[in-house]
Amino acid sequence: MTRSRKKLCLALAVLFAVNILIISLAQEADAVTYKQGSTGSVVTEIQQRLSDWGYYSGSVDGVYGSKTVAAVKYFQRTNGLTVDGKCGPATLAALGININSAGQSTSGDVELLARLISAEARGEPYTGQVAVGAVVLNRVESPAFPSTMSGVIYQSGAFTCLSDGQFWEEVADSAYQAAQDAINGWDPSGGALYYFNPNTATSSWIWSRPIVAVIGDHYFCT
Repeated sequence: MTRSRKKLCLALAVLFAVNILIISLAQEADAVTYKQGSTGSVVTEIQQRLSDWGYYSGSVDGVYGSKTVAAVKYFQRTNGLTVDGKCGPATLAALGININSAGQSTSGDVELLARLISAEARGEPYTGQVAVGAVVLNRVESPAFPSTMSGVIYQSGAFTCLSDGQFWEEVADSAYQAAQDAINGWDPSGGALYYFNPNTATSSWIWSRPIVAVIGDHYFCT
């Protein structure tokens, strides 16, 4: 093989490798961007969160249709994001959804519950943190509350950490394990559906509930 032919082959090989790299990067970028036509569990999570927060009124069916696009644009406008109707990294982060390299949600129930536990029970004994997580799970099982984790947590007026912003603060390490323990079935709350701090509670109604456990600064009741 002549030197010029070797150079040509080498140049073609490099060009081929560069093209493969560009295609791979484009596919990876697209994998974490959800848009009209996308389907799957992450789309379901996007729709559920938008619905829980009042941005979306369509079916939570895992299909990214025109109503989902409109809801995402509404959410983006409200939160100072680029308004394109697509859920890329910035919009997903604003929704509290983490996506791994395979394009799958890694937030899931543990992440969501850990964030709630950290915000509501930071500084409480570990058992009390698990108990707060158990209350959320007890509500999921109760016909009086939404039937999903996100539905319970984002229910209007259910948890003060959603309104005062603490829900979005850094999650304490212990909260992740507490969330996992609660999901695994540990319920130190005694089946409670509510909890409150007697030092700060102002609702006379909550005081009327039967108390089933006292852990740290929280009273747990049914």
